[in-house]
Amino acid sequence: MIPLLKAFSALLSYPDATMRQALPEIADIVRASPLLGPTHREAVLALADEIGAGEGLAAEERYVDLFDRGRALSLHLFEHVHGDGRDRGTAMVELKSLYGAAGYDLNAPELPDYLPVVLEYLSLRDMDEARDMLADCAHILASIARALLARQSAYAAVPQALLVLAGAEPVDAAKIAPVPERTETLDRDWAERPAFAEPPNPGGGPAT
Repeated sequence: MIPLLKAFSALLSYPDATMRQALPEIADIVRASPLLGPTHREAVLALADEIGAGEGLAAEERYVDLFDRGRALSLHLFEHVHGDGRDRGTAMVELKSLYGAAGYDLNAPELPDYLPVVLEYLSLRDMDEARDMLADCAHILASIARALLARQSAYAAVPQALLVLAGAEPVDAAKIAPVPERTETLDRDWAERPAFAEPPNPGGGPAT
């Protein structure tokens, strides 16, 4: 098991009262994990502090404003890959089958490609499998990280840390210009290659 990935799953979930009550335990897991260096640990802890500070409604509004208003920051991975196309449904079935074969029963109402669900699944697997799957997602994780950094959001700490766990380079925040607000144009500009695919090349295609 990888408790840190379960903590990341919680941090990227909707910050309702139950999630906020768990923040002290989540922070303890982050502090204790040997998988994070000091810089990324402090950034993740700062996110936990931000989620827990102030009124719960404010945390919920920040979450919705970030993740529910455009494709660039969607936490549904296959939305970045397939948009609303038919192939997304096929990919969902394959991912759910992967979960089932590993004994992971998806009872939650969320779709199987929802990043917190993916991370909860990976928290139950070994590190090699988790690292491989995160590496397959690295392009989309980097895209989400850039979008969050441009919006100067503390949530960027999680995809940045996931990139490190995947063996990929985190996004250089110094190279990301801040933007005043999200626009549909920005969402299109930050469309990335598929999450579960290598860059297009003559010899291969998507892993999905």
